[in-house]
Amino acid sequence: MSPAKARSARVTPIRPPDALQVGRAALARGAWREAKRAFQRSLAEREQPEALEGLGLAAWWLDSADLVFKSRDRAYQLYRKRGDHVAAARLAVWLAWDSGAFLGEMHVANGWLQRARTLLANVPECPEHAWVAVREGIYALLDDGDPAKALERADTAIRIGREVGYIDGEMIGGALRGFALVTAGNVQEGMRQLDEVNAAVLAGELNDPVAIALTCCYLVAACERVRDGKRALEWCRRLREFCKDWGLKPLLAVCRTQYASVCVWRGEWGEAEKELQRATSELIASRPAMSGEGQARLGELRRRQGRFDEADALFENAGHHPIAALGRAALALDRDDFRAAADLAERHLRTVSKLNRTERAAALEIVVRARLALGGAEAANAAAAELRSIADDVGTPALTGSAMTASGLVAAHAGSVDQACKALEDAADVFDKCDAPFEEARVRIDLASLLARNGDRKLALGEASSAVKTLNALDARHEAARAQAVIDVLNAKADAPVKAGRGGLTAREIDVVRLVAKGHSNAQLARALSISDHTVHRHIANILLKLRVRSRSAIVGRAAAMGLLE
Repeated sequence: MSPAKARSARVTPIRPPDALQVGRAALARGAWREAKRAFQRSLAEREQPEALEGLGLAAWWLDSADLVFKSRDRAYQLYRKRGDHVAAARLAVWLAWDSGAFLGEMHVANGWLQRARTLLANVPECPEHAWVAVREGIYALLDDGDPAKALERADTAIRIGREVGYIDGEMIGGALRGFALVTAGNVQEGMRQLDEVNAAVLAGELNDPVAIALTCCYLVAACERVRDGKRALEWCRRLREFCKDWGLKPLLAVCRTQYASVCVWRGEWGEAEKELQRATSELIASRPAMSGEGQARLGELRRRQGRFDEADALFENAGHHPIAALGRAALALDRDDFRAAADLAERHLRTVSKLNRTERAAALEIVVRARLALGGAEAANAAAAELRSIADDVGTPALTGSAMTASGLVAAHAGSVDQACKALEDAADVFDKCDAPFEEARVRIDLASLLARNGDRKLALGEASSAVKTLNALDARHEAARAQAVIDVLNAKADAPVKAGRGGLTAREIDVVRLVAKGHSNAQLARALSISDHTVHRHIANILLKLRVRSRSAIVGRAAAMGLLE
């Protein structure tokens, strides 16, 4: 090369990299803000749908809802104008998701999904077909409670992914299939598939961060439905690490709510509260339509803590979320409003297909307790039988413990004390082994009450004392008061009886009985007698134990027969 040419080569300017390519490269490594800036530079030079699509994805990860819709709407229009049906369908699938997640507009979401189907009707199978199938499947599972349709759509996504060599589509389809199988009660096969898919995630076989995160979310959600806390905890930790590494803030917020649920189950309530408050705040700010789940889960934590008014407000804010619906039923049970508890739980069951087996368990538990308190042995027996069937199919220890508890309560109501004690003892042991302290303590209260009625004072004291210790450590105020009430009666720490023939009730307890007979709620009792809600709960628990009855209506009937209402 001549000196002149060499000098010319040295001063030749280097072309700056294309902004569109810079944006795509930034997306590939999770640099969302850098990607956003690059796509905006590209659009300043020339409007093109590829840059708008990239900008919409960066904005999605950055929780910028207005920019998401603006970019994706325009990208869709430009792809349609160009005649690119596949790209337009891809945007339509995203807009379906966005309409539900950001705005809660499910009819609009379904409209976009139908538009994607139409655009792809005459197009050879491609990754976009797989994503349509996955989105249809998860809507069928979570919104319609139809695991059969979800399975069919999952299988379609798996087949397409394999045929076109799209590993992300195959794996997200596999995760959906596992979730649907677990929901339908085929837990062993479903969990096996979910574990395999998530092992592929850890091995780096998937490329799309959305697909990766969703596969993990589906696994954790499936674990929660069957109360497999150990497996859920392992995968929650993995997902949290992945989300933090990639800056996946929206999926991390959803993951936090699931992780918090595992913490609630395991008695790690401080950790659960921290995660729920943080996740709920993030979702309210960025995706308000998705915030109901976090608020409902926080409401459930407050209910377990005995902070009923706060739980009420959170369930109200969560709207029609299934966790909130069940929370309201459980809260009514806590407040001894057995009729409302039964009605709410049975109403929820009417909305959940019997094919959607694992989602029915929590409502069935409430029905058993509420119906027994109301004297409805037949309805309680039917609910307990369905719960046993689900537990037998699912096979996880926690659901087995739940079914044992229901069987014990039914046997106790029928007067089969030995059978009831055995079932409740076994349930407590199962909950102890699967790290469920709150559930274990509640069963020990049931067992202590039964033993006390049967005259086994020493054994009853042991069970009640164990429950008090656990519940005080959790700061579960309402249930701790119930357990302490059993101890107080057994130790004769209550005031001396007014006179013989009154069932051992104190003067204050008789006041409570008479107000209960007038239809007063616990809150009204507290105001009328100038005592705390906590004290009211203890009085009611004492009265139930002393009169050997199980409900407020039974208190009234027994008191009337004893002449205490005159």
